[in-house]
Amino acid sequence: MSHTVIPDVTEILDIPDDGTLSKVLYRDDRIRVVGFAFDAGQELTEHTAAVPAVLQVVSGRFKVTLGDDEVVVGPEAWVHMDAHLQHAVVALEPSVLLLTLLR
Repeated sequence: MSHTVIPDVTEILDIPDDGTLSKVLYRDDRIRVVGFAFDAGQELTEHTAAVPAVLQVVSGRFKVTLGDDEVVVGPEAWVHMDAHLQHAVVALEPSVLLLTLLR
């Protein structure tokens, strides 16, 4: 059995000044994990994903829109989204999150 270890996600996801960074951290035939680093005020506008997805905040805080609901989440949060759910994220401060796409 193989494994993958990323000791510190924040070391490979530097938060850009006035921007957003995305990087695929892991991929196999079942999941894809994408790391995002956002400066304060940066966002991913409303969109959908063709597969279910999970958001995990590593650092910072986000305003997340999930369909008609809006929540503020931080590092203690875990968010599951069904496929095709309209969603958006806005970084309220410099922040890092992981997006896991479930195939």
